[in-house]
Amino acid sequence: MGWREWIALPALGLDRVKAKFDTGARTSALHAWDQEIVELDGSPWVRFHAHPIQNDDDYIVHCTAPLADRRWVTNSGGTRERRNVIRTPIRIGEEEWVIEITLTNRDEMGFRMLVGRQAMRGRLIVDPMRSYRIGRRRRTRSA
Repeated sequence: MGWREWIALPALGLDRVKAKFDTGARTSALHAWDQEIVELDGSPWVRFHAHPIQNDDDYIVHCTAPLADRRWVTNSGGTRERRNVIRTPIRIGEEEWVIEITLTNRDEMGFRMLVGRQAMRGRLIVDPMRSYRIGRRRRTRSA
């Protein structure tokens, strides 16, 4: 893998997200806002909005996922925040597997998605000198 690649989170309806692969980060994080915990079929779920395309705040995807956990996470600035955690499949190239993702506001960050080492463990090797080894994806919007 390069240090940045295009990924998909198909269960969330996110077919194209530019992600940073960060071996210094333990957990993965996705840009999400308007988070709301709701009960569906007797289980807690989280509803949220995502801007999957960097610098395009007009394109919004409404997501819903089972709430796996709520935990304290120390962000890159050293601040602790309580985050909702979901488990969802990630697709990179032809490979797909389930990872844990924390939901947080990443508006000020360079990438909408950060893939941490827990998601990479045993599956990926990151070449910090390369980008888009899996290939570039054309921008498409599905209605």
